[in-house]
Amino acid sequence: MLETNIDDCTGEQLAYCREQLMQAGALDVSFFPLFMKKGRPAYGLTVLCREAEEESLTKVIFRETTAVGLRRSTRERRVMARSFGEVVTEYGPVQVKICEYGEIRKAYVEYESAAALARQTGKSLDEIYRKAYGKLS
Repeated sequence: MLETNIDDCTGEQLAYCREQLMQAGALDVSFFPLFMKKGRPAYGLTVLCREAEEESLTKVIFRETTAVGLRRSTRERRVMARSFGEVVTEYGPVQVKICEYGEIRKAYVEYESAAALARQTGKSLDEIYRKAYGKLS
């Protein structure tokens, strides 16, 4: 995990940095608001990555933000096994992500798929979600 606090970057720069980090192999990128010394509002940046990507992601952070230092720590992760499927609603097919961990099984509608179907049919995103989740029950 790579972490830093940033108090003098624009929102556009931070969004671009997140995009670059994900493309460079980050597993997850989070920003959260905080206050730094002298009461300045700032953002904390947390990047989860594999050790193999640590150096290239460090370079992205230093290149794309005003950060001048990083904290590094090693963490263990537990993740659910993931696969993808499809449910067919009266409006058309919607992709779903299926997650499993032991006997625990969950399924989630994939946003991009649901949003594309909502645009295509003129139905609300909420309607597409409700129909898709209804097929998962």
